Amino acid sequence: MVAVRRAEHAAHMTTLTPIAQQPGAGEHLWFFGGLTTIKAASDGAMVSEQTAPRGSGSPLHVHHNEDEWFYVLEGELTIWVDGETHVAPAGSFVLGPRDIPHTFIVSSEMARFLLVTEPGDFAGFVRALAEPAPGPKLPPGPPTPPDMELVMKTAAEYGLEILGPPGIPA
Repeated sequence: MVAVRRAEHAAHMTTLTPIAQQPGAGEHLWFFGGLTTIKAASDGAMVSEQTAPRGSGSPLHVHHNEDEWFYVLEGELTIWVDGETHVAPAGSFVLGPRDIPHTFIVSSEMARFLLVTEPGDFAGFVRALAEPAPGPKLPPGPPTPPDMELVMKTAAEYGLEILGPPGIPA
């Protein structure tokens, strides 16, 4: 299995082209109450910078096509992965491997973090549910709960399974 993943990774790496993004640059989207700035997306990976207010996060979910990792730049996330809760202040790294249930919530007033998925097409999922943002700004007003019926339908199309509502399981 490891040899197969390495071969897939090596094949993918040969198809990449250089990307250089300046601060504030990228594709700006309003997604799940925050700002998602896609810095790079290809057939198999997405690198994004997330900025979100307290209480923003994701439903409890499982990725069947990609691993998802978080690197906290500012603020604090609380991340639940496979039954364990991790408080993740700035400088923290947390991995949510594919086929392992996970969720997160912003537990500080504001957080800024990198979200990377690979391989899969998580960027397609984000784009399908997001609203284009007019620039690197948070959406106006407080976060509103997502339309879970639409989220579940779209998730299924992209190999994600929604297991529960947003928030850390008790």
